[in-house]
Amino acid sequence: MKRLLVIGAGTAGTMVVNRLRRILDIDEWKITIVDPVETHYYQPGFLFIPFGMYSKNDVLKPRRDFIPAGVEMIKAQADVIEPDKNQVKLMDGAILHYDVLVVATGTDIHPEETPGLEGPEWHRSIYDFYSLTGAQALAKHLRTWQGGRLVLNVVENPIKCPVAPLEFIMLADWFFHEQGIRDKVELIYATPLPGAFTKPIASKYLGDILEGKGIKVVPDFLVEHVDQDAKKLVHYDETDLEYDLLVTVPLNKGDELLARSGMGDELNYVPVDKHSFLSKEHDNIFVLGDAASLPTSKSGSGAHFAVDCFAENFLRYLDGLETNPPYDGHTNCFIESGFGKGLLIDFNYDVEPLPGRYPLPGIGPFALLQESEMNHWGKMMFRWMYWNILLKGREMPVPALMSMSGKYPK
Repeated sequence: MKRLLVIGAGTAGTMVVNRLRRILDIDEWKITIVDPVETHYYQPGFLFIPFGMYSKNDVLKPRRDFIPAGVEMIKAQADVIEPDKNQVKLMDGAILHYDVLVVATGTDIHPEETPGLEGPEWHRSIYDFYSLTGAQALAKHLRTWQGGRLVLNVVENPIKCPVAPLEFIMLADWFFHEQGIRDKVELIYATPLPGAFTKPIASKYLGDILEGKGIKVVPDFLVEHVDQDAKKLVHYDETDLEYDLLVTVPLNKGDELLARSGMGDELNYVPVDKHSFLSKEHDNIFVLGDAASLPTSKSGSGAHFAVDCFAENFLRYLDGLETNPPYDGHTNCFIESGFGKGLLIDFNYDVEPLPGRYPLPGIGPFALLQESEMNHWGKMMFRWMYWNILLKGREMPVPALMSMSGKYPK
C-alpha cells in the first residue's frame, strides 16, 4: 500500500486530506496527517476579538472533527524531514515513511525577532492580534483605554492574511466612534510597503478610504527596534514614531521543522513550482498553504483555491502527466471596514485587484474595491463557510482559477 503523509492539520492540511480521501483508492493509499495541536483555530476571527465582536468560543473547534474517516491522525511534533530516505522523524523518535509527502505547516508570528518588541510592555502597551492570547489581551485593554495615539505597525512582509492590518485599523476607527472617544484617538498605520497595499490600484483605493476615515498611513516604515521606555518605534534611518498603544504584526516565519530539514529559505518557506506546488528539489514533496514560498497572499482563500487545483492535478501527477490546469495564484479577500460595511478584492499572480462586480458581471452580489453592506455580510458568512464547507473540502460554486468577468480593467 502506498503512503501519503501530510504534516500540519491547519487550513491547508485539513482541506487536502478531505479532498484526497475522496479521490484516492482506499485499497491503494494510506493517508496519515500529523500535528501536535488538537485545536483548530479560525484565525480570521482573531481580528474581531479585540472589538468584542467574537469570543474565544467562536474561533476554535477540535481538529479531529474535521479529519475524515479513513485518515489516520497522529498527535505528534515532527522533528525532521529526511527526503533522501522518504521519511519523517518525530520528536519522540518514531519514524513515518511516505511515498508522497505534503507539507502544510503554515506560518506564525515571531516578535522575538524585532529588538525591544517583547519585554515588560508586551501585552501591556504592546499587543498583537495574530494570536488568540494577544487578541484576548488587547480586547481587555481596549475596554478601558481612554485614547491617545494608536500605531498599527507591520514589521515586515510577507504576512498571513495581508489585509488583516487594514481591517484592524478601520475597525478601530469604527470601535472608537462607538465608544464616543474617536476624537481622542489618533490612528496611524505604519507599513513597510510604499502604500496601503501591495498592488498600486488597490493601494490607491484603500489609501483613499483610510484617508477618508482620518487614518494616517506612514509608508516605507522599517522598524529597527522598539524603545519600550520611550514608547517609540525606531526606523532604520533612526527616525522615530511615538505611540501610546502599539498594535504590531510581528515578523512571520515558517515552521522551524523546515529549517532543521534544510528545506526552507531565510524565512523557513519552501521554494516550490508556483503552478503545481511541487518542491523544486524533491519530486515527491508538495508544499501547500502558508508554508510555500509563493508570490501570492498567505491566506485561507489562497489555500482553498490552491487545494482545489492541487486535488484536480494529483491524479495526473501520479500518472506522470503535467499539471492541468495550473494554479494561477488566485485569491480573494473580504476586507471588513467598519460601520457594517466591507470591501472585496480578487486577484492572481498576474492581475492585481480591480474594481467591478463578483462573481457575476453586472450583478455581483459583491462589489470589488468598493465598500458595501453585502461585502460585510460576505465577511460575516465566511466563518460558517469555513467550518462547514472549506475545511471539509467541499466544492464551492466559485472557480479555482480567476476570471476577468465582471472586472473593469484599468
